[in-house]
Amino acid sequence: MALAVAPRPNERLQALERLEALFDPGSLHVVRTDVRSRRLGDRAVAGDGAVAGVGMVDGRQVVAYAQDGSFLGGSLGEMHAQTVVEALRVAERARVPMVGFVESGGARLQEGLDSLDGYARIFSGHVRLSGQVPQISVVCGAAAGGGAYGPALTDFVVMAPNAAMFLTGPGVVREVLGEDVDAVTLGGPAVHARNGVSHLEASTEIDAIFATRALLDHLPQRTGEAPPMRPAGRAGSDNPGAAVPSDPRKVYDVRGVIHALVDHGRLLEISPNWAPNVVCGLARIEGRSVGIVANQPACTAGVLDADAGQKSARFVRTCDLFGIPLLVLVDTPGFMPGSAQEKGAVIRHGAKLVHAFADATVPRVTVVLRKAFGGALIAMNSKGLGADAVFAWPQAQLGVMGAPQAVGVMHRREIAAADDPVAARDRLAGDYAAEHLGAENAAASGHIDAVVPPSETRRRVAALYALLETRGPDQRAIRNLPL
Repeated sequence: MALAVAPRPNERLQALERLEALFDPGSLHVVRTDVRSRRLGDRAVAGDGAVAGVGMVDGRQVVAYAQDGSFLGGSLGEMHAQTVVEALRVAERARVPMVGFVESGGARLQEGLDSLDGYARIFSGHVRLSGQVPQISVVCGAAAGGGAYGPALTDFVVMAPNAAMFLTGPGVVREVLGEDVDAVTLGGPAVHARNGVSHLEASTEIDAIFATRALLDHLPQRTGEAPPMRPAGRAGSDNPGAAVPSDPRKVYDVRGVIHALVDHGRLLEISPNWAPNVVCGLARIEGRSVGIVANQPACTAGVLDADAGQKSARFVRTCDLFGIPLLVLVDTPGFMPGSAQEKGAVIRHGAKLVHAFADATVPRVTVVLRKAFGGALIAMNSKGLGADAVFAWPQAQLGVMGAPQAVGVMHRREIAAADDPVAARDRLAGDYAAEHLGAENAAASGHIDAVVPPSETRRRVAALYALLETRGPDQRAIRNLPL
């Protein structure tokens, strides 16, 4: 990826430099360079604190704007807003991706209601684009008030190290609540990486731009078109099964399986610090962009909870909107029990995940790696939800619940009366697992399509994607991405 601006790891870029770094060298065409505020008099400057342009990213057209935090804190005035609105309008008319570099202290007080109306028109523009073309926000500095809502309306939010997003700034919080908090503590990258507001956290502004270009590389120009194909790369490993311990009680990092399956072992993980019990990300298999949803046994044994439901459902909907096939890797004991989860609306958020998979029209393949029990088996793209194919590795178990839990319910009295209750439970659990939970049993009853060795998984998945892409794009009305 060649950048027009030389990397300066420890420095912040100016607004125009951010656009130049995003676009392919020599491809940027800047617009609306001479507009000025009608309210600021001698303080008015050309551009009014915003710059917008069109250009190419890896040879594909993109529209972008950048706010200038050095001019009145990047505050939004009438002409500033018009520049952003015009960029959104061009992206809508051309049906090409939209990138915004956000750094704004909020509405410009000197321009009163005109600035607030500007935000309303910007929000309206983002909503009109939603589900039509990819939208990415790169937050480079403070984004306050309306400046925080704009990114939240886009498909992906990337935060640079100096970024902070909040509806009310530290001064207002201190005045109203008496809470002494700084901008980073209130809404810095670490905060929003853990609550799902941001999707990628970058160590420098240049890294944020690289991340944005990587996102665009996985996304189509517009809904109804396929993402770009790239030359097929080698798998990360010939044996993805090596990442999974033979002992079903041992934890492992599912990223090892993902890296083994995908081209060059590369995964662009989305929201890695929010709901870490599920891994969502973009990768390629045989050159084709693929969205991956995987339970993470290294975190709470891969159990699903309310946050995991929200995170996964939104990612599935995003992939479905932009024609990205889905690969679902399952290793979960079920949904998280307990009063905290019930109070946290795990039912509603789990239902979102079920709805997202059942509604998806892109090719989607599920592979059960080790275990899939209960409602989580269904929610993770089961055959009954319409998965195009469901495979299982030979050691996988599928059922209503794990064998020890099942026999604990079914044979409670028999176990309690045994001379050695532990041995009795283990014996009954082994019998139950052999009769009800084996992958071969699931295949025989049609709940999965085949038992597939780990070494054959990538080939089988890639062949299915190649076959299923011939069915053409979804013909239903384009849907907006739910927040």
